[in-house]
Amino acid sequence: MHLRPVQFVDTPVTHPDDTVARLAGGLQWFAAYEVIEDGHRHTIPVTDVATLGDRAVRLHAAITAPRPALQLGERTLRLDQPLVAGILNVTPDSFSDGGQHSDDPAAAAAAGVDMAAAGAALIDLGGESTRPGAAQVWEGDEIARVVPVIERLARSGTPVSIDTRKAAVMEAAHAAGAHVVNDVSALLWDDRALDVMARARCPVILMHSPDPKEGGHARTGYRDVLTEVFDWLEARIAAVVAAGVDRSRIVVDPGIGFGKSLAENLALVNGLALFHGLGCPIMLGASRKRMIGALDNEAPVTARLGGSLALALKGAEAGVQLLRVHDVAATVQAMKVWRGLRDRALVGG
Repeated sequence: MHLRPVQFVDTPVTHPDDTVARLAGGLQWFAAYEVIEDGHRHTIPVTDVATLGDRAVRLHAAITAPRPALQLGERTLRLDQPLVAGILNVTPDSFSDGGQHSDDPAAAAAAGVDMAAAGAALIDLGGESTRPGAAQVWEGDEIARVVPVIERLARSGTPVSIDTRKAAVMEAAHAAGAHVVNDVSALLWDDRALDVMARARCPVILMHSPDPKEGGHARTGYRDVLTEVFDWLEARIAAVVAAGVDRSRIVVDPGIGFGKSLAENLALVNGLALFHGLGCPIMLGASRKRMIGALDNEAPVTARLGGSLALALKGAEAGVQLLRVHDVAATVQAMKVWRGLRDRALVGG
C-alpha cells in the first residue's frame, strides 16, 4: 500500500478539526489520500486513514511529521519551506555548464558565493559529470577539482554539498569543509561509501538509480514507476540506517532523468507528494533536464529556464524541501512569490 496526499487546500482555518492534515510540517495542507494498492487506486478522506490498517497509519505519521532541520556546521537549514540548492560544476563535460568553472578554483568559489548571495541555501558542488555516456573520473582528479573550491567556500561561510559517488572524494570533501554528501548511487557505487557516511555523521542525499553500479541510466521497464521508486528508496533508507546513519540526516531524491522515460519522469513529478511517506526531506533535481526539451520542441539546455521554473513550482506545491537548480536567482524569486501567495492563502485571502 502507498498513500499520496491529494485535495490540497488553501488554509486549514475554514475546515473542521482533523479533516485536513499538514504536509511534512510545511506550508501545504491536504484533505485526502489517493490509496494505491494491488494496482488499484481510490481516494479516501484523511479522517479515514486508520481504517486502512497499520501500514497506512505509519505512512500517515511519516507524511505529516515535521522534518528535522539540517545542521550544516554553524548553519541550520529549516525544512518548513522550499529551499534552493545551487548547482556548481567544476567539470569540463557536464551537460549544462561543462567547462565554465573548470581549472579555476577561485572563480568557481566566487560563483558559489554569488549563488549563496542570490538566495541559495546550499551549493551542490560536483567534480564528475553523471550525464549519459560521461567518462569516469579518477578519484584523485576529482579530489583535485573539488577540494580547493570547498576550502574557499567553507572559509566564506557558504554551506556546501559534495556531489560524488566515491568514498575517497567524500572523505576529502568532508575534511575540507563540505557539510552534505549527495550521491546519485545512494551509497551503492563505492563499497566503502556507506561506512564513510556512518563515520562522517553528516547529512546524505540518497538518489534513486536503476543501476547504481553502472551509472544510473539503464532503462528498466517500470510497471508503476512511482511506487517502484518509492519502494527502492524505502529499502535503501532502511539499509543505510541499519549501517549507522541517523535517519534524521537522510534526504531522498527520486532521480528525475536517471533511467526514466519522459512519461515516467512526468509521473514522478506529478506524484512527488507520495515520497513524503518515506519520512525524509525530498530533493527535486529537474533543472534544465532532457524532459524539458522533449516537451518543448527540443529546446537546448541553455533555453530551459521556463521549464525549470515550472518544475520547481510543481515541487513546491508538492511540499518538496530542496530544489536543486542551475538558475538560482530566478528560482529564488519564483519561490518568494510562491511563498507570498501561500502566506496570503493561509490567512484566508
